[in-house]
Formats: sequence, C-alpha cells, structure tokens
Amino acid sequence: MTTPQNDNLLLETAQASFQQNYPEFVTTRLLDELRMTDYGRLDRLGQIYLDYTGGGLYAETQVRAHTELLLQHVFGNPHSTNPTSLAMTRLVEQARAYVLAFFNASPEEYVAIFTNNASGALKLVGESYPFGPGDVYLLTFDNHNSVNGIREFARAKGAQVVYAPVLPPDLYIDGDKLLAYLELARPGGHNLLAYPAQSNFSGVQHSLDWIAQAQAKGWDVLLDAAAFVPTNRLDLSRWRPDFVTLSFYKMFGYPTGVGCLLARKAALSKLHRPWFAGGTITVASVQGDRYYLHEGAEAFEDGTLNYLTLPAVEIGLRHLARIGLETIHTRVACLTGWLLDQLTALRHDNGMPLVQIYGPVDMQQRGGTITLNFYDRQGHFIDHRWVEQQANIANISLRTGCFCNPGGGELALGISAEELTACFGPAKERFTIDEFRRCIDAKSSGAVRISVGLVSAFEDVYRFAQFAQSFVDTRAFGNPTGNLAGGARPAMKSPDYSTAPDESGFKPG
Repeated sequence: MTTPQNDNLLLETAQASFQQNYPEFVTTRLLDELRMTDYGRLDRLGQIYLDYTGGGLYAETQVRAHTELLLQHVFGNPHSTNPTSLAMTRLVEQARAYVLAFFNASPEEYVAIFTNNASGALKLVGESYPFGPGDVYLLTFDNHNSVNGIREFARAKGAQVVYAPVLPPDLYIDGDKLLAYLELARPGGHNLLAYPAQSNFSGVQHSLDWIAQAQAKGWDVLLDAAAFVPTNRLDLSRWRPDFVTLSFYKMFGYPTGVGCLLARKAALSKLHRPWFAGGTITVASVQGDRYYLHEGAEAFEDGTLNYLTLPAVEIGLRHLARIGLETIHTRVACLTGWLLDQLTALRHDNGMPLVQIYGPVDMQQRGGTITLNFYDRQGHFIDHRWVEQQANIANISLRTGCFCNPGGGELALGISAEELTACFGPAKERFTIDEFRRCIDAKSSGAVRISVGLVSAFEDVYRFAQFAQSFVDTRAFGNPTGNLAGGARPAMKSPDYSTAPDESGFKPG
C-alpha cells in the first residue's frame, strides 16, 4: 500500500533523476518561485493543469495591475476626442505599439490589428483575400479548423484548394511535396499559403524557412502562431510572414476575448473587405451610397474595440518579457522531453505498448503538446472520453477530442478518405459526433492531449506519468455510456499522393 511518505520519496527520487538528465532545468528556477507567489492557487487547490495549448494561466499580478488601472482612472469609448476617450485611445495605441515591439516587428513594415481571437484574425484574412479563378489556396493537413475554413472563401471565388501532406508517424510536413506544390502559384495571381508554426494537434514545429521560400515563388504566407508564441520567440525582423494570427489568452491567460492579426502593410493593401462597419470608415453615406475605409488597422477593427481589456494585453506581454521566453521555452522542453521518455517506456505485462503518441517521440522540432491514445494489452484503444473522466477524478486538467484539427486527427487515427466519403454520404444539414463515431466503427474519433507551459512544474508531469501507469494491464472499456469500447490499434497511413491533387487534398489511387 502506497503511503504519503512513500509517494513523496518516489517523487523526490524521480525528480533527482530528472534533474540529472535535464541539467538545464535549473536555469528556470525563477518559474518555481513565480508559481508560489503569482500562481499559488494551483497548488492550494491541488490542480494539475496540463491544458496550456487550450489556454494559458494568468498571474495574480496581471489581474491586480489591470484592476488598479481601471479603478484609478475614467476611460471612455476611444472613438471620440473627449478627455476620457483620449485617455483610452492613448492606452490602446500604446498596447498596439508594444505588441509590435514584443514581436520585433517594425511599425514601418507591420500593423497590429486587434480581433476577438486568432479565429477572428483568420476570418479577416479569409474573407478579404482577393482570391480569383486560377488562384491557389495551399494549406497543410494539420491546420486548425479556422485555417481550414478559409477554403470556403477561396472556393466561392473560384480558387483551387490544395492540401499538403504531413507524414505519419511523426506528422512532420512532407517538405519535398510542399516545395513541389509551391510551383502551383499562378503567375501574377493571388496565391496564399497557410500553415501553423506549431501544430496544436501533434506539437510539431514546422520550418519557418518556408516563409521566404514561398514568397520568392509568388505566395503570400499566413502563419498561424497561436500554439507557437506562448513558449517560443517569434522574431518578425527575421521571419517575415505576410499575416500572423494569435490569441493573447493562450500566451498569458488574461484577458480572454482579444487576439491579433499582425500584417505586413504591403500584404494588407491587397485585402478587400466585403463590408464596412462602425469604426472602419472615414466617411459613409446613405443617400450618396458610398463609403471610404480607414487606412491600416482601423479599417479591420469592426465596431468598438474591447477597449477596457487592451491595457491588460500590454500588462501580460510585459509579464512574459520579464520572465523571458527563453526561460519558458527551456522549462517546457525539459518537462516535455522527460514525459515523452516516461510514456514511451510504459508497457503491459505482455510487452504491448500502453500509449501511441501522434507526433515526434523526442524533442526534435516539437513543442510542449503531446497527443496520444491509451491501448489495452490486446491493442484495443481505451475510450479517450473515459480517460478524461478518470483524469477529472484525479484533478488533472487535460483535453480530449480532435482539438479543431481534423486533418491531423484523420491521419493520426488512420481514417481514410474513402471511409470519410462513405461516412458523410448524401449532403445533410447536421451531423453529430455520435453519428461520426458510429460511421468509423472501431476506430477512435479522438485522442488525449496534454500540454505544458508557463508555470508547469515537475510534479505536474510526474503526476500524469503516474496516472498513465494506472492503465497498465487494463482491458479496453470505459465508454461514458457504460458500454464496452475498443478497436484495433489503427495504422498511421498517409493518403496516396500519386496523382494530381483534388480540392480535398486527397488523391485518387
């Protein structure tokens, strides 16, 4: 029987071994101190937070600084020149300038456009990009749904949609295939390449070298940085994508409801908004039936900004700057590397591996996101929804599903294009997740995702490793409905790319 004393001894032994194997972790001790002083609620409430890709955590000092600012001043709607409006305008523009400075983006080259979130920023690009017949929208399989959704704007304007593959089991982008697809750019046309700096499904970090390579061949480049920038430096004086999208809450937890589109001025001038709104125009007339958009960021910030929260963006970015992104990156790399070692070593008594990891099993070109499924000793998957239920009981916050990344999930889980075509069948207005699960039968329709971040501690990953070990020698069961659940371990297969691409990105064999 395990006692608290034995448990603490095991933890101390594991931590000593971890520190020996990851000596650079000692350089991140500042974050242990910060966790006690600014994030003490985690340990006080016994929370094991492993969902940083879903949302970052805020420091108490962030909230206090923002609250004090609001309590000590009077701020009005910035769309005016009265004293309270001007006071707010100064803070909005100060926040905008600091966002550019944080990403080392020259204000001569880039503008910062505030949006509701990264999805809002992506929609701005998608609806305004001047796609036309013969143009190409090229994107990778492992994009977030908000990037996938831009394909609907492209198709509506007659552009071709092409998906570049990622290759199981590590789920890196097929670099040779991507370079071949870059030759599809229509000369003199409007061609857009979109890919994530870090996959929110697999944690893979894709090469930023492709930005300049694509631009040299006539592409505008949209970089989804939402999963990358919380723990990595994005220097826009070195890498110059045309559009960068992100959500601030994923970086530092508070405030929610504010994202950003960082856009090169040259690329922004190509966009044509399909409507106008309050705040976006200099002049609009009902009888004259004309309108004139602002230049720059204001032309894309519909209505009144969430202005009272914008000072909190600067407060959060300064919080990260004081810590140092390099320190955060080092901590995340150490903890993720150790956890990957532990998970890949877990075996049932018959030698079958307990988990299958979708993505790299080492720290080469990857961040702090690990997606996996548990399998029993016969190789049948253990329902990810039941795993989440058990994690909830243990006070572990993780995430399950496909994480708004269907392409990554389909490849990782071995779901073929033919199965999906048969599954969706005739067009219908609604399609539920339960219907989808019945379609693909024994294959899992999702996975378990854990992610470490800003103030993750060794004890967090140690507790998850213990939790994972509790599934050793279990039988596949645990559907939340109480039914048995199981299926053979799927083979991770790439689609057949032997012939020309169709719009779906899948190729006929």
